[in-house]
Amino acid sequence: MGLTHAQTGNGVSSQDTPPKDQPDRMPALGRTLLWIGVAGLGVAVAYTVARALLNRRPSDPTTQRIQTLIDEANQLLRTLDEQRDGG
Repeated sequence: MGLTHAQTGNGVSSQDTPPKDQPDRMPALGRTLLWIGVAGLGVAVAYTVARALLNRRPSDPTTQRIQTLIDEANQLLRTLDEQRDGG
């Protein structure tokens, strides 16, 4: 029983190819997902840059003085803890 070339479908199964009225959506879906990824990456970079720029505050004498006092208080607390534990 010999099949003709037209009956074999040119060696491609009809289940592997989409019907003519339905376009292949995978390339469009892939491009869409790619652009969503690019947009997400852009948002993440913009957020990181904005955060880095907004966190930079000019150093003023009051802030420096407060930090110095906090450091001194922490050192005194450590000294008191050592004295209490040691003696």
